[in-house]
Amino acid sequence: MESKKKSLDLIMKTKGRGAVSNDSGRFNKTQRVYDITDADYYIDEEDIPNLKTEYLIDNTKTIINKFDSEDLGMGLSVNPYRGCEHGCIYCYARPTHEYFNLSAGLDFESKIFVKEKAPELLREELMKPKYQPEAIMMSGITDVYQPVERKLEITRRCLEVLAEFKNPVIMITKNFLITRDVDILAEMAKDGLVSVTLSVTSLDENLARTMEPRTSPPQRRLEAIKILSEAGVPVSVNVAPVIPGLTDHEIPRILEAAAKAGARSANYVMGRLPHSVKDLFVEWLDENYPEKKDRVISAIRDVRGGKLYDSNFGSRMRGTGAKADHVAEMFHIFRRKYFTDKKSSLILRTDLFKRPKVKGDQFSFEFE
Repeated sequence: MESKKKSLDLIMKTKGRGAVSNDSGRFNKTQRVYDITDADYYIDEEDIPNLKTEYLIDNTKTIINKFDSEDLGMGLSVNPYRGCEHGCIYCYARPTHEYFNLSAGLDFESKIFVKEKAPELLREELMKPKYQPEAIMMSGITDVYQPVERKLEITRRCLEVLAEFKNPVIMITKNFLITRDVDILAEMAKDGLVSVTLSVTSLDENLARTMEPRTSPPQRRLEAIKILSEAGVPVSVNVAPVIPGLTDHEIPRILEAAAKAGARSANYVMGRLPHSVKDLFVEWLDENYPEKKDRVISAIRDVRGGKLYDSNFGSRMRGTGAKADHVAEMFHIFRRKYFTDKKSSLILRTDLFKRPKVKGDQFSFEFE
């Protein structure tokens, strides 16, 4: 039995991925069963396969999503992709794949739904008279600058539409690829139409490579902050997620490095492990940091009322208890230290919004 379990572990381990398993989603009535033959018992570590990413067409009919959260308030978001190849093991969005009878594990990071028509859908929705301009968040669920964006440029084309309509946008990413679009972002920034947030979880490159296998390394994210800031784009850093017992001690260093790179403000979010993410994260600790597992799990329970996840609005973003209070105090002390002279408030403009008005075969712009 032990040899079978070891063989299965090796089969499920794949290079360059975050999750180490691919269990059926919680909505599936059937569970995956792995049939292992005797020939599978002897697998060389060097033969562990690369798991190829599949891209699936998402024929959604709408692209602007409304959200109403007690933590974030009300707003709009655009997500060109479902699933995320970055493979961050802690990603709270992983369970969304289970609605498609897919796993929150390896499926989430290797089966990516692509909304090819996102720019065209965005234009159609902005053209509707009932649309009232407001800031649109990009990357509310999965990262809009994940690796395939380099080729498909769906996010860039959405940005071009927003710039054309002069509709404000909030960008959130972990990927250096955002600097590719600095030309559009810099022009939008001149009119107060954009803000960018780079998420930095850890400055430890080895930890980051294991925890966030296909994101940009920490130093590249800091470099992205510098490039965007020097181009006049307002950039913030989000120390997110803070994983107590694993990354919380890095908060001062991250804030110092981000401020030096040009970030104008900072925020943090306590790690969230909803639904199957809890099991995936514990499994990841077992595989990669067994010596730290008990300490990390204990620390997470300390900030989540004895559980691994607290879904309550108001506390899920910050945690509760003495350890959560310590993290908050440390964050605020070092934010005051490194961001004293920074301008933190930023109100994006909506009064410049305009939509093209069709006149025959020509387009002219009508200001709203």
